[in-house]
Amino acid sequence: MASSTGKSFIGRFGVHLAVLFFVAVWTVPTLGILISSLRDKDQIVASGWWTSLSTSSQTAAGRLGTAKDQAEKDGKFIITGNLLGAGDARTVTAYGVRSQEPTKYKVGAVAELDDGVTLQVNEDGSYVLSSPKAFEGERGQRVYYEASAPPRFTTDNYRAVLFSEGIGRSFLNSLTVTIPATIIPILIAAFAAYALAWMRFPGRALLIAVIIGLLVVPLQMSLIPLLKLYNGVGAFFGVPAKTYLGIWLAHTGFGLPFAIYLLRSYIAGLPREIMESARIDGASDFEIFIKIVLPLSFPVLASFAIFQFLWVWNDLLVAMVFLGTEADQIVLTAKLNALLGSRGGDWEILTTSAFVTIIVPLIVFFSLQRYFVRGLLAGSVKGG
Repeated sequence: MASSTGKSFIGRFGVHLAVLFFVAVWTVPTLGILISSLRDKDQIVASGWWTSLSTSSQTAAGRLGTAKDQAEKDGKFIITGNLLGAGDARTVTAYGVRSQEPTKYKVGAVAELDDGVTLQVNEDGSYVLSSPKAFEGERGQRVYYEASAPPRFTTDNYRAVLFSEGIGRSFLNSLTVTIPATIIPILIAAFAAYALAWMRFPGRALLIAVIIGLLVVPLQMSLIPLLKLYNGVGAFFGVPAKTYLGIWLAHTGFGLPFAIYLLRSYIAGLPREIMESARIDGASDFEIFIKIVLPLSFPVLASFAIFQFLWVWNDLLVAMVFLGTEADQIVLTAKLNALLGSRGGDWEILTTSAFVTIIVPLIVFFSLQRYFVRGLLAGSVKGG
């Protein structure tokens, strides 16, 4: 008995560890994207997101004042100024005059340069360049320095992404594609699932077999034939290619087999007594479907809505084939893909864009997740 209890405890402990592991695997990268999207762009380059709450060190370069900024004092020519801009919260820790040795001199120390020229850089970025003879030239001395910066968080990245990079428009385009492409297959599949589960007609078994067979058809294999068919029908009726209607129909077609299969399994498992009682009371199939089946099927409808919404929202291939790349049509995934090519070094833009991309699916999933498992498993035990 004790051995059985011990094994049960070890089993539960193992399950908890596995759940904790998968939660960490999902949460840590998401947290990293969120933190990086709120950090200053210079600090993103200088250090990882896990150091966001600590002071970071950055190496930068600047130029001292020119000959026109010099002033004579006690027989020496002096140029003063500040390497840091106004309002800069960084603190200089070391400096140098060569790119190979950016931290050769400690802050506050006097550096001996050529021809008796000396340079002193202070912690606040102020400097004093002194020479026994007048400075000449229109370009100032280049200086390299290491500065420590306190943690800085900002919403400027989101402002730039949503209003300057076109992500805001692409966000609306994705919603325009995703919402109808989620609702349309649910409406069609719900009617079809009820008919296949509770109505008797010739060819019903063959139709179910065809739907199950369509589940294994690769999406990539049917893209081009479907596009040619759509363009041909569109040309016949005068409908232009690359429209929202085309991508709605494409996502509906690709999502219907799984939707019908999932909904039929659930609807077929509803109590037969309810259906028979409704028929005895004179209810038609349409009334049974609207007043009984739909309310009872909400968990499975929500489950499929999650699947379809996430698939369409994260889709890139279908959007690139059936939709244009103009500003009023390009979806969020395609825009983010373009940013990866053109702004590959701007991590603040990429991380912010990525978090904007995932925030809507997160909201949808957590809003409907209580129905998710119930909808998937309710029709798995019995079916018609």
